[in-house]
Amino acid sequence: MKKKTSIRKAKPTKARAKKKAVPVKSELKRAAWDSLEIEQVSPLFHRHFMYGENVMLARIMLKKGCIVPMHQHHNEQVSFVFDGSLKFTFEDKEVVMNSGEVLVIPPNLPHKAEAMADTLAFDIFSPPRTDWISKSDQYLREATKEGKSPRKVG
Repeated sequence: MKKKTSIRKAKPTKARAKKKAVPVKSELKRAAWDSLEIEQVSPLFHRHFMYGENVMLARIMLKKGCIVPMHQHHNEQVSFVFDGSLKFTFEDKEVVMNSGEVLVIPPNLPHKAEAMADTLAFDIFSPPRTDWISKSDQYLREATKEGKSPRKVG
């Protein structure tokens, strides 16, 4: 008579144990722009935003001469110039955006922006900009000299 071999399940190790994803409950959000806090990031840069799990919409007010230094982030960005003019600088070209124009910036593409006039713009980010939410976006808040390489943020 054959002896039965018992099959033992290996105890989960830290490497093998997989944490079950805790579902995040999506919530419906609604607000008027005027009801949201306007954050003064710098004297020439003001913004407010709303975000969900996968996307952020920001309303940005830039005074003429405002410069967003060269940077890059893992977020895809869609920029819509509602009123005014922004000059975007990339490694190999410049793009001037005027009222009514939209620009899609792929993830990790280094870019800089300069307000050529007082500008109202809307930026969409996917995923949401966690550095904006946590207010840890020092590249926007500090007056620093730009280096040759773009800052990696987010």
